[in-house]
Formats: sequence, structure tokens, C-alpha cells
Amino acid sequence: MNLIDNIAQKLVAKGKGILAADESLPTIEKRFKTINIESNEENRRDYRELLFTTDGAEEFISGVILFEETLESSAKDGTAFPKLLQNKGIIPGIKVDRGVVPLPGTDDEKDTQGLDDLGKRLEKYKEIGAQFAKWRAVINIGDGIPTKLCIDANAHSLARYAAITQAAGLVPIVEPEVLMDGDHDIHRCEEVTLNTLQHVFHQLYHHNVRLEGMLLKPNMVISGLKCPTQADADEVAEATIRCFKRVLPPALPGAVFLSGGQSTVVATENLNAMNKRKENLPWELSFSYGRALQETVLNAWKGEDAQGAEAQKCFYHRARCNGMARYGKYTKEMEEHAA
Repeated sequence: MNLIDNIAQKLVAKGKGILAADESLPTIEKRFKTINIESNEENRRDYRELLFTTDGAEEFISGVILFEETLESSAKDGTAFPKLLQNKGIIPGIKVDRGVVPLPGTDDEKDTQGLDDLGKRLEKYKEIGAQFAKWRAVINIGDGIPTKLCIDANAHSLARYAAITQAAGLVPIVEPEVLMDGDHDIHRCEEVTLNTLQHVFHQLYHHNVRLEGMLLKPNMVISGLKCPTQADADEVAEATIRCFKRVLPPALPGAVFLSGGQSTVVATENLNAMNKRKENLPWELSFSYGRALQETVLNAWKGEDAQGAEAQKCFYHRARCNGMARYGKYTKEMEEHAA
């Protein structure tokens, strides 16, 4: 097993998943506005340090996706964040895309930018301490969309990113997100997710990406947020696994799901339902959650040092719940006990 294969396997270790702490500056500003604190460099550092120094989090967190500013920052005691994470046995990673832009020739569908200087940036990120990377593509469902042009363009960008990342010696996490926005039902989501993943893996093969040395960060197959009939956890698990069986190659170490707008508890319930059905599947079904791990933490912290311990308790609890969901052993009683 080569180095990137080994890192990919460690990221989907049993009972563990990934913390997505890679919010861009506009996104973290929105999150901080919900608790009425300013998004300045000091507050962003303090918040990330609170997450990264939570005692015991490494029991359930295998890796952390960082934003560039965070990768280059240090804790209050001067320890660089990548080193701090590594000291806890957590693998540091980095978000490398430059965000989405309108895709010409479409009705405001999106493409992701950031390929032009990616190789040089990855060299720098690896030197600082990153061992894996993440690139997000966005696929919307609506009247007449997604178009083939949109799916093709994003699949091609994801594959180029993955090939460049592996050439730099890092593990690529490939994130083709079919958004929950809209009134589509779970069947439409499954259709679009399957089509998207088929194109993505076709391009990954075409670009000679080593499947054993990458991870997929997919959406779950789920009802649109405005759909009047919301699929339950068992339906989500059944549809998602059926979709994966049709397209995911066995060589892939695992899928680390995004939460994608699901509530904190629903994201855990859905992951749990999938792992209850996981027997004989070739890939790990894990998590790479942002808001679903952090929402209760932010609400407990509120930017106040005195609330740090309570906020860390919330983060440990959510990490533990999702760690249990990795085994299909999460229960609602865990939430009641924490409360």
C-alpha cells in the first residue's frame, strides 16, 4: 500500500469521520452573524482552536478540512494548527477550490474555479502539513437542469483536480454535491445523483486517478427541502446504497457524506441507517460534516471564553454520535442523555 492509499484508509477508519472546518470567509461570517460576533482573524482562530483542542475528539475525528487561512495559522501557544492536529492523531487537509462561478452556456448553473495554479498551491500546502485536499462541485436540480453540459464540465474539473492532487502526493476528496434546494422528490435526487456519479467516475478513469488513493464526498439521496413528502432515514439509506451499488467501484476506500443542509440530528440518523445496512458493501460509509458537527457548538460558544468548555462538550457529543452512527449504533437516547 502506497502513502496516499494509507492516508485514504486512515481517513475512513472504523468509527471515525472528517470535520469540515473549511468555511470560506463569507461563509464563516454568516455563521458568526447567527451568534452576533464579528468575523475577524482572532475570532476565527479562537473558534477553530476550540474545535481542534476538544479532549477526546480524536476518538471519532480522523481528519479536518481546513481553510487556507487556518492551515497557515497557529494556536494561542504558537503551535501551528496542522501540527496541533497531528499531535492528536488527526490528519490535516485543505480546501483547494476557489468557489463556484456561473457556467457559460447555461441558465446560471455553476462550475468551480481554481485549477490554474493548483499544482503550485498544493506544493505549498503539503509543505505546511496538509495530507489531503477537497474540491467541491455544485449540481442543482430544477426545471430542465442539471444539463449535460453542467455535469460534464464539473466531472471534468473534479477529475483534473484529483489527478493534480495525487501527483502532488496528497489524497483528493472528490465532492460532487447534488443540492437539496428545490421541491424534487427522492426519486429525482437518485436519478440526478446516479447520472452525476457515472460521469464523475468516467472522468476519474480517463484521468488515470488512482481510486484506492481518493475518497468521494457525496450528497445523500434525499428529498428536496421544499418537497411536501420527506423521505425518512430508511428510505434515504435504501436509495443511497442502491445508487452507490450501481456506480461506485469497489476499489474506492469510502464515501464521506456531506450533510448538505440537513439538520444536526437528521444527518446522524441517515448515516446510522446506512451503516445498519452496510454488511458486505466494499466501501466505508463515513461523514465529512461541517454545520452538522458545528451548529450546536457555535450556539453554546457565542464567542465567550467562559463558554468554551460547554462548546467543546457539544462538539465531543456530536462527534461521538456520528462515530456511533459509523457502526449503525446511534440511538435517540444518546441525544436525551446529553441534554
